[in-house]
Amino acid sequence: MTEILGTQPAPDTWIVYVTAACALGLVALRRLWLPARNAITIAHEGGHGLVALATGRRLEAIRLHSDTSGLTVSRGRPTGLGVVLTLAAGYPAAPLLGLGGAALLGTRHVTLLLWIATALLLAMLVMVRNAYGILTVVLTGAAFLLVSWLTGPNVQSAFAYAAVWFLLLGGVRPAFELQAKRRHGGAPDSDADQLSRLTHVPAGVWLFFFHVVSISALIGGGRWLLGI
Repeated sequence: MTEILGTQPAPDTWIVYVTAACALGLVALRRLWLPARNAITIAHEGGHGLVALATGRRLEAIRLHSDTSGLTVSRGRPTGLGVVLTLAAGYPAAPLLGLGGAALLGTRHVTLLLWIATALLLAMLVMVRNAYGILTVVLTGAAFLLVSWLTGPNVQSAFAYAAVWFLLLGGVRPAFELQAKRRHGGAPDSDADQLSRLTHVPAGVWLFFFHVVSISALIGGGRWLLGI
């Protein structure tokens, strides 16, 4: 327990920049982004599920699909603050997780971050209800677990920084993808559109909110990771 809660040495500066460049490549290059986006979908649907539970809704199922889409099913009042917060939690989830991870890395809690990530993935696995989703979460959780158990401080730091950079950078792109789909008449039942119907606030305002959260998290988290 002391090892998990304790601090680890700061990584070399080059590790911080190389992991940032690798994460940026995964996000910017479409061929790499398509499979890597599964990790962002895990965070997105996990955000829906966590807030559903926190607002007293009954979480029934989470599904993750091979096209990187996902679905979280919860039961409760069809209107009201709980369902609004649940719907609004998806797109901000990845960047906010990245921001929290950056805060932990900024205070040198590398091992704690890896174990928290493993615990969150394990908790999510209980609610996943399709084979592809189970496989995706198991493989992601196994990666965090194996790095935590079998590798030394340098590998753990590199893995943790890469994961957090990816959450921060990858958390920005989905809102722009949704904006592009809506511009061409797609995604009529997106989170933003469902929120618009519930709150009578235009979907574009909700999209702006998603952009503000993700970009602010990237700026704040990036400063922590770079030690600025």
